[in-house]
Amino acid sequence: MEPEENIKPHAIMIPAPLQGHIVQFINLAIKLASKGLIITFVNTQLTHQRLMKAQSISEDSPDYNIFSEARKSGLDIRYTTISDGFPLNFDRAGNHDQFMEGLFHVFSAHVDDLVGNLVNSNHNPPASCLIADTFFVWPSEIAKKYNLVNISFWTEPALAFTSYYHMDLLKINGHFGSQDNREDTIDYIPGVEAIEPGDLPSYIQDSEPWSTMHRYIFKSLEDARKADMIICNTVQELESSTISALQEKKAFYALGPIFPNGFTKSTVPTNLWEESDPIQWLNSKPKGSVVYISFGSLANISGQDILEMAHGLLLSRVSFIWVVRPDITWSLESNDLSPSRFEDKVKDRGLVVPWCSQIDVISHPAIGGFLTHCGWNSVLESIWCKVPMLCFPIFTDQFTNRKLVVAEWKVGFDLSSGRILRRQQIAQKIDCFITEANELRINLEETRKKLEDALSENGSSGRNYKQLICDLKSRILQKCKSNKTSLL
Repeated sequence: MEPEENIKPHAIMIPAPLQGHIVQFINLAIKLASKGLIITFVNTQLTHQRLMKAQSISEDSPDYNIFSEARKSGLDIRYTTISDGFPLNFDRAGNHDQFMEGLFHVFSAHVDDLVGNLVNSNHNPPASCLIADTFFVWPSEIAKKYNLVNISFWTEPALAFTSYYHMDLLKINGHFGSQDNREDTIDYIPGVEAIEPGDLPSYIQDSEPWSTMHRYIFKSLEDARKADMIICNTVQELESSTISALQEKKAFYALGPIFPNGFTKSTVPTNLWEESDPIQWLNSKPKGSVVYISFGSLANISGQDILEMAHGLLLSRVSFIWVVRPDITWSLESNDLSPSRFEDKVKDRGLVVPWCSQIDVISHPAIGGFLTHCGWNSVLESIWCKVPMLCFPIFTDQFTNRKLVVAEWKVGFDLSSGRILRRQQIAQKIDCFITEANELRINLEETRKKLEDALSENGSSGRNYKQLICDLKSRILQKCKSNKTSLL
């Protein structure tokens, strides 16, 4: 039997096929490979096709490897794709419930075939670990079948995870699962001093959480309870009491912020849309004068909200760059404020793009604020670049993230007290935000330093990486001893 210090873990990594998750998985894969792990990275075929299309790479390049540059630098990252159970031309958004049912019942069979081949073939060393997105319902079953260490990767803050983890407490106390959910402050979740019901993830807030999507989310979190370890893209010092309480129940490792080295754009393609390049436009703007507006890669908002936002920007007179994905909403009722016509009205103070490299934009000196949906990647990137946030959460963990941004760390303001946008309120809030953002920058300096310190060799995340790899090797050794198998 190989001694523990000589074990070289071979991890299969499978992200959920969503932009924000793929970015984190790719950055984590590079980080773990740089620490000596062998990685087999698995994308769905549709994700792979979209990455190629966004890079203008021909579909006639079947051997295209997104990690080719990383491999040239000596990292052992292997790459493969699998079917999600549907044809490539299947309309997943238009048949959402059917697609989710497929992820429930079909996708795992494709994963099973792949993992079986990686474990039972002549790979050297054989796969010994599965790092799967927490938003999958099958990892514990497949890890158990192939005797793999089961690591669940949670791509949101620890506060969102512990909210799901303690749904039983929320249900017992009447804050979840009822048409008459209580609306008073929640003060009984371990490690959480207090949280308002409106700050819980949206799937827990819903008074009728019985849809296919709800069932899928809750099943995936139930499966995560069976994981050997949970890794999270957060920082110990930012959520210390929440993380400490979770660590009493699970092996939980805070490894964040999981960024590309040096916070530069990754050499590995991660965008599922073709990028516009607004840098030349930004170069013409004074320092800190532009508000960056983006609602992320997944959230949809109504055409009415888009119109109110557009009118609010017209009233505010602020300079801005606004990311309006082609699929962000249904068709607008008024062509007068469609993105092309809107740009005519704002002339040189506003720029509308379908997609861009957020890291390139948010790190530009001209950016003075970020009107954001509070996706977790956006929050961490904004803190790193010391850009104050104006928060408009839309769904899932974004309400929880807003609590951290506004109430806990005080690095952002609320755009709207409710979920309905009004143009006058938008204009007023944006103008006040620009005026009062300096008070947020003091807190941003402190919060950013916590991220920076965590990433140092002896910082909390640096230490947690070392502990994770040490514990992983120990668990691999235990599994091999119990099954009398070789690591070679």
